[in-house]
Amino acid sequence: MTKEESKLIIGISSRALFNLDESHKIYEKEGLDSYRDYQIANEDKTLEPGEAFNLVKKILQINTLYKDEKRIEVILLSRNTSDTGLRIRNSIEAHGLDISRAAFCGGESPHRYVKDFGVHLFLSSSMEDVKLAIESNVAAATIISREGDEKSSLNDGQLKIAFDGDAVIFSDDSEKVFHEEGLDAFIENEIMATTALKEGPFKSFLVALNKIQNDFDINDCPIRTALVTARSAPSDKRVIKTLREWGVRIDESLFLGGMSKQHFLKSFQADIFFDDQKKHIIEAMKSTASGHVPYGIKNK
Repeated sequence: MTKEESKLIIGISSRALFNLDESHKIYEKEGLDSYRDYQIANEDKTLEPGEAFNLVKKILQINTLYKDEKRIEVILLSRNTSDTGLRIRNSIEAHGLDISRAAFCGGESPHRYVKDFGVHLFLSSSMEDVKLAIESNVAAATIISREGDEKSSLNDGQLKIAFDGDAVIFSDDSEKVFHEEGLDAFIENEIMATTALKEGPFKSFLVALNKIQNDFDINDCPIRTALVTARSAPSDKRVIKTLREWGVRIDESLFLGGMSKQHFLKSFQADIFFDDQKKHIIEAMKSTASGHVPYGIKNK
């Protein structure tokens, strides 16, 4: 395995990394020329952090725990041109973020480069770009902006990532049964199932994350994960057996039986939460940076 293959690689859009609301409004109201003029005129004014900024800063800090190599890389994937993107590059330097690679795609979706860069997770404010990345078999989520709320604070300690189960880590096959036939049919299906759950869009990212976790003693690991799912007994058994079969480690598993996830995510102190259902994201984002995964039956 080469050094590049052993890395955990995160791709992030400029609007997920920085607060570009003001310039985006100019683009929507006045067009591309006005947007370009505005960005060039303000290219030495450092942009404020966006919704995923603290996550990026925290995950890059893990590299300081390695002596001779960088095990994590963040790559900027932007719809800007390199000309309008100079303000973003300047802001990256001003904030001291170790981001050296970038793709400026001049209005086109950067999703087509996620495979070339070897990206394990793509975070963007564009649902269109996120859907295209997922179709390319790359874990991706739409970062939802919380207008009027403070961004998540950068806490010391572990990077904590929380995941929903069905249609995120796992496929939506079981969720389809619940959606189409109801709870009783769902439970019967899970009890009778003799095979592991099929993989969902985030399995590959979870595997890559596990490789970083396995570099450390479990008591000193800088990354902690949680499964936060509406499942409960007896449908929890299939989840446990699937993760065991995959050889994937989840540090905490919360089987909530339909309870609201918001308070549990706050107690876990999640830096980010991924879910396929917008209603769960809307609840969670009151206290937790959240990424909507537009995948599965709930997003048809």
